[in-house]
Amino acid sequence: MATARDELLGEIKRLGGRLPIISTNIPLRRDGIPYASGKAPDDAGVAVYFTYKDAQHCFACDKWTAVNDNVQAIRKTIEALRGISRWGTGDMMERAFTGFAALPDPESAGGEHWSTVLGVPSDASDDEVRAAYRRARSAAHTDRDTGDNAAFHRVQTAWELARQERDL
Repeated sequence: MATARDELLGEIKRLGGRLPIISTNIPLRRDGIPYASGKAPDDAGVAVYFTYKDAQHCFACDKWTAVNDNVQAIRKTIEALRGISRWGTGDMMERAFTGFAALPDPESAGGEHWSTVLGVPSDASDDEVRAAYRRARSAAHTDRDTGDNAAFHRVQTAWELARQERDL
């Protein structure tokens, strides 16, 4: 764990990140860094918070069954992002960070439940929901005279919320 922790902190520093906080279920030392030894926690998830270019960022991983493996996965991700910057691909790294921050807003469907936006009852069958989505998408599409960007975005957001809720 000590090696994984120190390598992660080193990658954040090389990236230009500041004020890192590693959040796990491992007890912390006085300086806020997780202890290198001790009993493995039941939850191996890790979240790392740091400041990069005056913005707060968080990387999280719980794919692996050991905390140090999740720490290493985050380290490798940051190392890859540093590589993107070093290899001269312009502002791709900033775009990648923007992608992490661009989470969908559940209220962007106008604060309405997805079933209201799609025009079906919430207990409609999956096939009925899909058909209603296709009709609403077609009516709101910007290629049609009746369509507009806001309506199309509202329908798309409602569909994403329906897919998440119903596992479509």
